[in-house]
Amino acid sequence: MTTSFNPAELALPGIRELQPYQAGKPIEELERELGIKDIVKLASNENPLGVSPAVQAALTTAISGLARYPDANGFYLKDALATKFTVDINQITLGNGSNDVLELLARTFVQPQHEVIFSQHAFVVYPLVTKAIGATPVQVKAKDYGHDLDAMAAAITDKTRMIFIANPNNPTGTFLQKQEIEAFLQKVPAHVLVVLDEAYYEYVPEHERAPSMQWIDRFPNLVVCRTFSKAYGLAGLRAGFAVSHAAVADLMNRIRQPFNMNQLALTAALAALTDEHFLAESIDVNQAGMTQLIDFCDQHGLNYIPSHGNFLTIEVGPNAADIYQKLLLAGVIVRPVGGYELPNHLRVSIGLADENDAFCKAMESILSE
Repeated sequence: MTTSFNPAELALPGIRELQPYQAGKPIEELERELGIKDIVKLASNENPLGVSPAVQAALTTAISGLARYPDANGFYLKDALATKFTVDINQITLGNGSNDVLELLARTFVQPQHEVIFSQHAFVVYPLVTKAIGATPVQVKAKDYGHDLDAMAAAITDKTRMIFIANPNNPTGTFLQKQEIEAFLQKVPAHVLVVLDEAYYEYVPEHERAPSMQWIDRFPNLVVCRTFSKAYGLAGLRAGFAVSHAAVADLMNRIRQPFNMNQLALTAALAALTDEHFLAESIDVNQAGMTQLIDFCDQHGLNYIPSHGNFLTIEVGPNAADIYQKLLLAGVIVRPVGGYELPNHLRVSIGLADENDAFCKAMESILSE
């Protein structure tokens, strides 16, 4: 009979080394902890406009069918995505948020003997999925808080299997021009998959956006990931997708969990694609809010990292952790980024004008202490 049970001894070595992903603090949690109301959450890069009217109407209709399993292949959503982005339906892999797609890629193509390259200050999921598989993470030092593509190209070895590039990057908001990425892709050998994570793509001015999905014909080792969680306002439903070479998508779909996008997520994502007015309004609100936060930083002598996303990462000094706590007491939730090797910064999501104003007033009070 077993006299002691130690599950850590049973787990894979890579799992034992991990720390759980820390999401932005939920409003409900702060309410429980401090008993305060009227909280402003600017921590998770969510769309402050909420859910589009087209999505709300579609979900109301879909509720009556929840006793049935959804289409496991997500045909109608894939078909709409293929039409919108001028790709083949067989190039698309659906995910429970783009995080799911990132993990699918790693689980499909990376083995313990491989290396995975990503940048310093990049999305924490990249090293998380790498370590979980038991592969070797290769973090390349950032350049101006963003990706140093020359250094990343120099880091490629025979063991490299995957490179993650976030553009725009989270949590810094830095952005790589399309010609930089295209030149980088020309340097990457065929045995290395390049995963271009474009979660914040819609916030990039149209003239700066890369034709990334069209590059796949020239670079079949390129995978482009997108999400409905940001500009489309569906963070609570978890809907994401990847566009890749059809053979890459076929392999990913072999291990993709059945029904990894539920019926409401499929319905909402399909409706969201049709609501161009809501998307345009979301982009306008983001641009206005970004100007609002930048003006505040300029007025108070605060440095910030120029951002192409729906957030601004602000340098508040060595007391960043204390300032974060004081903002919580004022009912404003932002995101500390010490875990991204940015201990002097706070990442602030763009909200509605009054939400941004609440952050500015709270910060002004803290700075004047």
